[in-house]
Amino acid sequence: MQLSELEIIRREKLSQLRALGINPYPADLYPVDHTSKAIKEQYQEGKKVIIAGRLMRKKIQGKASFAEIQDSQGRIQVYFNRDEICPGEDKMKYNELFKKLLDLGDFIGVEGELFTTQVGEITVLVKDFKLLSKALKPLPLPKTDSQGNTYDEFIDPEMRYRQRYADLVVNPKVKEVFVKRTKLFTAMRDFFNNSGYFEVETPILQSIPGGAAARPFQTHHNSLDIPMYMRIACELYLKKLIVGGFDGVYEFAKTFRNEGMDRTHNPEFTMMEIYVAYKDYNWMMDFTEELLEYCATQVNGSSKTVFGDHEINFKAPYARVTMTDAIKHFTGFDISGKTENEIREAAKAMGIEVDNAMGKGKLIDEIFGQKCEANYIQPTFITDYPKEMSPLTKEHRSNPELTERFELIICGKELANAYSELNDPIDQRERFEDQVKLAGRGDDEATEFIDQDFLRALEYGMPPTSGMGIGMDRLIMFLTNNASIQEVLFFPQMKPEQKQVAMSEDEKAVFNILKGASPKDLNTLKEQSGLSNKKWDKTIKGLTKNNLVKVEKTPEGLLVTMA
Repeated sequence: MQLSELEIIRREKLSQLRALGINPYPADLYPVDHTSKAIKEQYQEGKKVIIAGRLMRKKIQGKASFAEIQDSQGRIQVYFNRDEICPGEDKMKYNELFKKLLDLGDFIGVEGELFTTQVGEITVLVKDFKLLSKALKPLPLPKTDSQGNTYDEFIDPEMRYRQRYADLVVNPKVKEVFVKRTKLFTAMRDFFNNSGYFEVETPILQSIPGGAAARPFQTHHNSLDIPMYMRIACELYLKKLIVGGFDGVYEFAKTFRNEGMDRTHNPEFTMMEIYVAYKDYNWMMDFTEELLEYCATQVNGSSKTVFGDHEINFKAPYARVTMTDAIKHFTGFDISGKTENEIREAAKAMGIEVDNAMGKGKLIDEIFGQKCEANYIQPTFITDYPKEMSPLTKEHRSNPELTERFELIICGKELANAYSELNDPIDQRERFEDQVKLAGRGDDEATEFIDQDFLRALEYGMPPTSGMGIGMDRLIMFLTNNASIQEVLFFPQMKPEQKQVAMSEDEKAVFNILKGASPKDLNTLKEQSGLSNKKWDKTIKGLTKNNLVKVEKTPEGLLVTMA
């Protein structure tokens, strides 16, 4: 493992600490009794406090120094005075430990008294301090020059997602997103519990990936010697619980789909699904409106939120538009009573790419997705989907071609999907068989499995039921104004990290000069680097050895280029 110069220096300090008899990673409890936020909200002059956190700023001024500690609630200024900390003859704790061996990023504990500086800043006068954990890697902290310009900010998305731990430390606003995420789950759980519904857990490993049309992750159960699948939905298991006698069940379900990754899709995501007996999709629309208005208010203090260029209002009621009317409004084409071939030809005429593997439902879905969906900005229920698109949904009570289903669209994206659940076991079996036929034609969004156990459960009888699913990651995206799902997941899925070559500070400086203008004359590059002959030779050799740059001989002289 190659270490940077700063990492080597920190390891040397680690050895010095141990030589002084200081344990850089003590095991004993540290008796914290205040947070930075509590100190500021309940300030009392002269109050004794014990705090702990990361050292984020250190300004040494001889016998006295100011620093800043960051804990889970924010930052607080601390004042180190040599004679307060070391009242006797031995000044080692201040002169050696604090001034020389502590680095930004180290965790320290502080005992002290509160006071206010002349400029009015609440500060802790340090009476004693203790190193709690030595940081061996420098934090990617931004730098500010004498003119107040900030540079070297930790803003590269890939770096931030890979090193979320560092992102949370140096970009405090990131933490606010995840605090709101937790508030959202708490609010939704409270809403359901207060409605009398029961939170449950269903299997993640399943022998049949049912409940949705999606490509599953597959694994193998060695003991049973059978293939197993990570769940793509928890719908069928929750319905089995309704069969078993629960009036209402819900689950916050980690769900897995082995499909594409983009700004709104992660292969692992969180879905909330709820099923309530003796209800229909009309009741569920009312319930969903109330739920989302409540959650938005609990998370943001208002039913209104900003997402991109739009102000979204989650206050009920929401517009309700049938899918047939939506397509007719935006394309002029009426899908009612049309055959599969008629719809395919209409889609072609609209410039939509289609193929023979697509069934009637898939064709309608493509038309709506490409021509209609993006036009719905405010929360809108799109209702009454064609039967071919909804194999688990009850047939519409007044039109046998349709189903009692709705999707909630916000800013052109699906947020919720709900049905009057199909509880006719014979009809359900026929729908499953139709899906298998579509899968055989090559429709990768049709399910190729028939869950015989689910059909058996339906044969015992399931009461009229309405079910609804909400993509929790997408909902928190809306509530925190984040267009990327990666911003609302602590650790989003990433491609394997490419091994990076560690560079010295001089190598980084030369590399960055060359990165801005490659190729460059070797002598010009050396002059711009400002390095001595000895340092230059060491630096250019290091860069060429690690295949970061190449030195090429040309008629004009030696040129340095990026490798």
